[in-house]
Order: sequence, then C-alpha cells, then structure tokens
Amino acid sequence: MSPRSASVNEELRRRSRERLLQATVELVSERGYEATTLGDIADRAGSARGLVSYYFPGKRQLLQSAVHRLMHRTLQQALEREPRTEDGRELLARAIDAILGLAEDRPRLMRSHMAGILQAEGFIQCPEQQRLAELLRDTVQRYGTTDVDHDYPVLRALLMGAVFAELLPGAPMPTATLRAELFTRYGLDWELGVPPDEEPPGGTRALGLADQPVTDTP
Repeated sequence: MSPRSASVNEELRRRSRERLLQATVELVSERGYEATTLGDIADRAGSARGLVSYYFPGKRQLLQSAVHRLMHRTLQQALEREPRTEDGRELLARAIDAILGLAEDRPRLMRSHMAGILQAEGFIQCPEQQRLAELLRDTVQRYGTTDVDHDYPVLRALLMGAVFAELLPGAPMPTATLRAELFTRYGLDWELGVPPDEEPPGGTRALGLADQPVTDTP
C-alpha cells in the first residue's frame, strides 16, 4: 500500500479536528463545561484521547474554538439564506439576530463560553475566531461603514455585551429589548432580519425608525 499523500493527511487532520469541535459543542450544551471531560469529547468524536491535546492546549481553548466555529457557521448560514441579498442593513440585522439567537438556543454553551473569556486565558485567537472575525468585518463593510477598523470592534463589543446581558443569571434581559437597542444604534428597521414575535419595548415607533428614510450609508 502506497503512503497517503500530504493532501490526504491534511484532510484527515481537518476532519478529526472538526469532529472534536462538534463533539465539544454537543457535550457542553448537554452537560455543561465542568461536567464535560476531554475524554468524553474524544469518545463522542470517535478520536484517540491524545488527539485532543495534539490539536488544543486545553479544554478552555477547545471550547472557545468550538463556539467560534459554531458562531461562524450560524452567522454564515444567516447571511446566505434565501432570499439572498446584498442589502447591507438586512445583512447586519441578520448578523445581530444570529448571535442573539445562539444565546437563546444554547444558553448553557454560550454562558460557558462567556465565562471562559473572563478567565486567565482571556480571549483566544484561533482559526475559527479569525474566520468569524472576517465574516463580521465583511458584514460591517457591506453595511456601509467608512472605518471598518473602528466599527468592527465596536460591533463585536456590543454583541458580546448583549449576549452577557441575555444570559446573566438571575437578571437576564429580554432578547427583544437588546435587539431594539442594537437596531436603534445601527438605524435598522424592526422588520429586518428575523424579528421576534414580541414587539420591542414601547412598540416599533419606540425605535425611532418609523419616520426615518432608509439611506445607503449609516
């Protein structure tokens, strides 16, 4: 049997890493961070325990990469869903709804992720985070900003703050309220994206958008 080519080996490594990331998302969503071990993740992924340490320096780094991958995939699906659009305001609305929706759909996972960011390791740079950042930067640019280097970090901070507020134990803020604040900040009509069933606080006119014409730039 001839040895595998470098490209085949690379693809096998990519698939193995993807399985570990997916297993992490599943298990932490089901059990929580503390109750999930690296051995559990390896077993769920069908991988050898040593492969986890080969790809990731620790469980916290693995979780951040797994959540950033999930965020990237969720955001990409939201931006590309039918009907496809090039409208920058609609794309930004979809992006906001995608991130807030993840906090609603997977609160245990996202709470573990946010808690990890506040640990000693802090915010970890990884390929999954870089892909997420590129997609968000592109969304900000298509929205019409003239200063992506300034406006992308601001959007990222606002989204992170909204997710924290959404998941705060004992005093969570309603998603509709947070969505209204973000939509007001960016001049987005409530009907863009995937509006929730409930009205924003004070109704749609409270957003201050009803009498504003839609322009090409923010």
